Order: sequence, then structure tokens, then C-alpha cells
Amino acid sequence: MDKTETTGRRAFIIGDPISHSRSPLIHRHWLARAGLAGSYDPVAVSPADLPAFVAALKDGSSGFCGGNVTIPHKEAVLELADEADATAREIGAANTLWLENGRLMATNTDSHGFAANLDEAAPGWDGGTRAVVLGAGGACRAIIHALIKRGFGSIAIVNRTEARARVLADRFGPRAKAYGMDSLQDLLAGADLFVNTTSLGMGGTETPQIDFTGMSDRALVTDIVYIPLVTPMLAMAKGQGLPTVDGLGMLLHQAVPGFEKWFGATPEVTPDLRRLLIADMEAKA
Repeated sequence: MDKTETTGRRAFIIGDPISHSRSPLIHRHWLARAGLAGSYDPVAVSPADLPAFVAALKDGSSGFCGGNVTIPHKEAVLELADEADATAREIGAANTLWLENGRLMATNTDSHGFAANLDEAAPGWDGGTRAVVLGAGGACRAIIHALIKRGFGSIAIVNRTEARARVLADRFGPRAKAYGMDSLQDLLAGADLFVNTTSLGMGGTETPQIDFTGMSDRALVTDIVYIPLVTPMLAMAKGQGLPTVDGLGMLLHQAVPGFEKWFGATPEVTPDLRRLLIADMEAKA
């Protein structure tokens, strides 16, 4: 796909609500850097209107070549696409759509974004074998998928409601096991990676005290939440002397594959882009 073919292409992000999304900031930055005349816009789509939006995308009447999907449509859109790749099917949700030979294709780039963020910020993070994942919400699926793909042999899913964690563990097979919160401290002993996928500590909610010091010598603590950049979990781990990685890079890296699909150029996640997002976050804090 050459530059002429991508000039003027239109992409979107849909959700309900959608005004909070920072994806337009990312993709518009890349369009400007690449000198492309394409566009990327947020579109508010309610669950009731999703089938009609997808139908218009498929028949070309929407004018879009593809786009991103966020809450609450990630699972529903998987069923509406003509073809979903293995990643989207394994995760059970899609966040990226594009038209290919008249068919609507779907994938999920969150798994890629999570792994690429750690590759950049903590090279060698995937040399460990034991991971502890806190939370069992929708975002957790992509994290577990990434950990399995990167070779972690033991993934403990810890959640206040153990039954929800068990649903995820059953989905991903024998390497993933479910536990209640009362097992968290014991599970951290010797663990190589801790991932927080919950909103604990956000908006003034209480954060449980966690002792990370019993983790392995190669231990890393990360959080997929990026507002604030240093979450209560990360601050706790830093205070105990452990290396940490924030979640902003996941947002940036997950955007790369979609941009490639829609606009035919491979964008870079640069310090300038990170500073742009942080400035926006601070301005809206």
C-alpha cells in the first residue's frame, strides 16, 4: 500500500462513552509525522446502534476504512466481524477492525501492546516463569494471553470474587489458576512478575497493603492503569525497591498495528509521543 492509496483514509474509535479516549491524539500525531492526509475521529455509538454502524462500515457507506473499538463493544463486535484472527478469538474480544478484500476483519492488539510496553521498558521481563495477575475483568484476558504467548508456565489470577477468576483460568487452560485475595501474599513469594489490572486505589478507593519483597531476584511490578502514571500499586512497589513499569506504554504500543492496517505506514512510539500524552493527562487532571 503506497502513500497515494492511504491519503484521505478515515479511521475511527467507537465506544459509549468515547469523549475520554486519547487514541485520537495518538493517531493524529502519527498522521502528521507521516505527512498523511488521513483522519481518525471518535464516534459515540450506543450498544443498540452498533449493528447498524458495523453494517455501514461493511457496505462502505460510512466512509471509514476501519478503526478501534472500546468499552462496551469489544465482545459484541467480535461476533459482527466477517473474520476474527486467532488472537481476538482466544481473548474473546476485538479492539481493531479493518476492511480487507470487501470483508470486515477483527483483531485484538491489547496483548501486543502489553508485551511491547514491557519489551521497551524492561527488556528480558519474559525470562521469568511465574506471574501473578490481580483482577479478572475484561482487560485481564489480553494480559493472560500475552503471558502465555511469552512462555510463562504459571499464571495465578487473583480476584476478590474467585469464581470470576476461575472463569478466566478455565478459558486459558492449565497454566492459569484462580485464587481469592487471601492467597495473594503467598503467591507473590518467588514470583517473577506482578500485573495489576484492577482499579484499586483509583478515585480514592482503598488499596490493600502488599509486600512485594518476597518476589524473585528478577521481579517486576507493572500496572495497566495509566492515570495516574504512578498508581498506588506502583508507588508501593517502588517504595519497597522493586522495578516498575507504568501502563501508558501499553496504550501507545497497542495502537501501532491498527495504524499500519488503516494507513499503510508503521508508526513509532517515541519519547515525544509519550510526552504529548502525559501533557494531555496533566492538563485534564
